[in-house]
Amino acid sequence: MIYLDNAATSFPKPDPVIEAVMRYMREIGASPGRSSHRLGRLADETVFKARRALARLFGVHRSEYIVFTANATEAINVAIKGILSRGRHAITTSLEHNAVLRPLRTMVQHGARLSIIKSGGGPVAPEDVRRAINRDTRLIVTTFASNVTGALMPVKEIGEVAKAHGIPYLVDAAQAAGSVSINIDESPIDLLAFTGHKALLGPMGTGGLYIAEHVDFDPLKEGGTGSNSTSLLQPQALPDKFEAGTLNGPGIAGLGAAAQYILDAGIASIRERELALANRLEEGLFGIAGVKVRSWPGRSERIALTSITFDGLSSQEAAHRLDQEFGVCVRGGLHCAPEAHKSIHTYPHGTVRFSPGPFTSESDIDAAIAAVRRIAA
Repeated sequence: MIYLDNAATSFPKPDPVIEAVMRYMREIGASPGRSSHRLGRLADETVFKARRALARLFGVHRSEYIVFTANATEAINVAIKGILSRGRHAITTSLEHNAVLRPLRTMVQHGARLSIIKSGGGPVAPEDVRRAINRDTRLIVTTFASNVTGALMPVKEIGEVAKAHGIPYLVDAAQAAGSVSINIDESPIDLLAFTGHKALLGPMGTGGLYIAEHVDFDPLKEGGTGSNSTSLLQPQALPDKFEAGTLNGPGIAGLGAAAQYILDAGIASIRERELALANRLEEGLFGIAGVKVRSWPGRSERIALTSITFDGLSSQEAAHRLDQEFGVCVRGGLHCAPEAHKSIHTYPHGTVRFSPGPFTSESDIDAAIAAVRRIAA
């Protein structure tokens, strides 16, 4: 089997990630932040180390600014629904995942307003974002990297526009975290949502939200935190303010191990290798009659993701045949991003998406090219 669906979930996971999850479940088992016995302290230490590893990976000088969530979707909902309100205005782009667009549309139903900057599949112009700002704008939201075209947004430049107008900037880094170098302390990013199970190489059910010190809003939920239990109000200090309920100890253990794995391997090395594989794939696909490459071209403004279409064959059928006839695992369809597909004129049929990972080999890529050639013949 050839796994080229890492943009959905990375596989396989590094051995240290699997070992960290198993160690937590076999040897620790206790709830983080709840008990003072030795196993409780080990649980606390595990969460602390994971938070610190993620802070190093993302260039955050204070690890408590990173709060854990179940995934990027939850993190995005926390930020959007905490900041946006009736009568207020948000700006986003046409390349967004439904994890961004659906919460925004829900807030529109509750009286908020929304502007969507159109993209042709690539980066949006920061000047277009600036022109969309009005006196009621309270939030700017963009993806870091498109899960359909692979294009990177100019997050630094958009963040500078947001900062100049005093507007919080939320970045959906579901595809970028773990595959692109991120240094938040040197970037005008106010909020960064990430998931653990994609390029971060961690377990499903893990993720988080970076919240800058100057950004203040109410949490999506309240409850037990193991701190300040005499008060019936939610603690206001980070990370407890946004971490009501028992944390996913085993998952966070694996996520921490994954972050450390990436730190040790070097994110620049991982990115260079994955982009080389994506370029090898696209070079092999360009010459195949009946196949069109739809992803963003070049090396510097993209992640390692390739979307294609087949003449006369739906993306779902093509993905099914790649799996059943050739053992190549890819994803067909709209990738939960219908507006992105409208942007590149592949709606409603979608594309077939290939996404290599750190454990993909050149022979995997060559086999995938051969399979596409057979299907297109």
